[in-house]
Amino acid sequence: MPGIEIVEAPGQRVLGVRRKGGYRLIPQLLMEVYEYAVNREIPIAGPPVFLCHETSPEAVKEADCRGDADIEVAWPVSRPAAGSGDIRGYELPGGKMVHTVHKGPYENCEPTYLALFAWIGEHNLRISGPIREVYLNDPGTVRPEEIVTGIFVPVE
Repeated sequence: MPGIEIVEAPGQRVLGVRRKGGYRLIPQLLMEVYEYAVNREIPIAGPPVFLCHETSPEAVKEADCRGDADIEVAWPVSRPAAGSGDIRGYELPGGKMVHTVHKGPYENCEPTYLALFAWIGEHNLRISGPIREVYLNDPGTVRPEEIVTGIFVPVE
């Protein structure tokens, strides 16, 4: 696993949606927002983001089992964008974040997260917002072991 470090992340203009459900909804929601942007000629300005509002491994597992996880996905956009329905344009805040990278299938990311949470605890930091996964390549075009996910945890 690559290193873990503290970074200062910039704010980011996005177009996104937030719903309740199982985490298996993430790809569907990402496509929904992507199609909305493309159909309205809103330029995409970076890789998609999933914001996980459950901030512990236990809370993630419980919410997914119950099917009521707080799921937020977004695409960075290059200009302000109006939404419609539950799709909206907004700014993701920047700030101090702990960052690492997971390489491999999404379903095998638990050891990366456990190491990340242990590091946060060892450095006496507190999680201060939703965890962000940035999907740096397309799982439809690379082998599962080549999938790269950036993980950012806002901390105080």
